[in-house]
Amino acid sequence: MLTGKRILLVIGGGIAAYKCLDLIRRLRERGASVTPVMTRAAEQFVTPLSVSALAGEEVHRDLFDLTKEAEMGHIQLSRVADLVLVAPATADLMGKMAGGLASDLATTLLMATDTPVMIAPAMNVRMWDHPATQRNLATLLADGVTVVGPNEGDMACGEYGPGRMSEPLEIVAAIQAVFADGPLKGRKVLVTSGPTHEPIDPVRYIANRSSGSQGTAIANALRALGAEVIFVTGPAEAPRPTGVQIVEVETAREMREAALAALPVDAGVFAAAVADWRVASASNSKIKKTKGGLPVLEFAENPDILAEISQMTEGRPGLVVGFAAETDDVVANATSKRQRKGCDWIVANDVSPETGIMGGSENAVVLISKEGSEDWPRMGKDEVARALADRIAAVLAQG
Repeated sequence: MLTGKRILLVIGGGIAAYKCLDLIRRLRERGASVTPVMTRAAEQFVTPLSVSALAGEEVHRDLFDLTKEAEMGHIQLSRVADLVLVAPATADLMGKMAGGLASDLATTLLMATDTPVMIAPAMNVRMWDHPATQRNLATLLADGVTVVGPNEGDMACGEYGPGRMSEPLEIVAAIQAVFADGPLKGRKVLVTSGPTHEPIDPVRYIANRSSGSQGTAIANALRALGAEVIFVTGPAEAPRPTGVQIVEVETAREMREAALAALPVDAGVFAAAVADWRVASASNSKIKKTKGGLPVLEFAENPDILAEISQMTEGRPGLVVGFAAETDDVVANATSKRQRKGCDWIVANDVSPETGIMGGSENAVVLISKEGSEDWPRMGKDEVARALADRIAAVLAQG
């Protein structure tokens, strides 16, 4: 719950501003008070009257309000909040924040605040992918700004891709994580999840079988303990975790880049089922079936993300956890993998068809460490995730 928490909500000028009406309601349901600030552009999408009615407070719009400025109202607004939330955080707002501009009430508040800041980006996919936006994002992350989203999907402009603002309940979960007082508060954890898809041609690909459900469960469990979680996922079937930073990728090489970009972190949990190989030269056109015989595919080895990060001399996470899906000699193969990769732990499981674990709701794992192997009983994937998160928290507390 968020009882007694004061949220200063800066509403940017984007079509996603309509989601803020539901967001305000969700926050107040959980006991938070919401003080709204609207940019002039935001008023083109939602009315100050609607926002004020839902928030139960006046909407602040003008930097130079003669009634309030005698008491430096814009400074006071930025100091009394427990969290400043920018939603939607447009490309323009992100650029102004990263550049330290203070040209209106919203940006002046963001410059004057000494409380935590969270942004929920929302923009066209091309704008999100633009190098300038990514530079601004990197700057804001380095400044300690928390980011939730954006999600991938259809956009109002008719395009598809990353850029949709996170849903209100996802933002609420991220806010709750900020205020969580669990043992991982102040810790940052990287989680990789799901399969990777390695293209053969535009319609075919190579992949490992993975629903991504265990990775999602782990991210949720770590967030519940107060961790800031960066969740790098391939095209998994499982719902994405809430309240975490989500990075969507497709190939192993993209996952590697995203994982390296997330560093430094306190711990890395590499639960993704990364394809070991890719087609060396994927075809740009669909390969046609002919009577001349089968196509010849030349393979190349994918980067070994777990080994690379485990063996880093600088910037290595304090705890590196790998996963091993085995069908034979589970403990022996997983022990060998831990030693070969250089990670601290391996979470191994038997994914033989008769176990029903692959794609199921339960898991039975063996935790491999330098001390040996530890069998865990078969239980739900959420329970496995909570047990692993508790173990991670205990180790990080010691170091």
